[in-house]
Amino acid sequence: MTEQVDRVALTEQAETLLRSLILRHGPVMFHQSGGCCDGSAPMCFPAGEFRVGAADVLLGHVGGDTEFWMSADQFEYWRHTHLTVDVVPGRGSGFSLEAPDGVRFLIRSRLLTDAEVAAVEAGPPPRTGA
Repeated sequence: MTEQVDRVALTEQAETLLRSLILRHGPVMFHQSGGCCDGSAPMCFPAGEFRVGAADVLLGHVGGDTEFWMSADQFEYWRHTHLTVDVVPGRGSGFSLEAPDGVRFLIRSRLLTDAEVAAVEAGPPPRTGA
């Protein structure tokens, strides 16, 4: 049996902020477009407010059932990495829900181990928004 490999996780601080955002806004979702500058930061939106499609890949769920999506083009670059969502002081220039709190989400990454790569490649491809 192949072990499930999570592609995305939260730091403790990001999980605390996520819970706070959910209490204020209801269910939320993340999307990372892969654009330049703040476009490469994960953006947090009310669930369903950002419309995903065939050009988006579901990396997984964080903080329970919060979906984390990434543009398919960006996923091709990052497919062999594990992403950790963190939070730092400062405002990004996007429309992410945490911006009014004076903080922003950011990604920390590491390469997947050989065993993790083998596990994800043995499983089904990630779901798209199609």
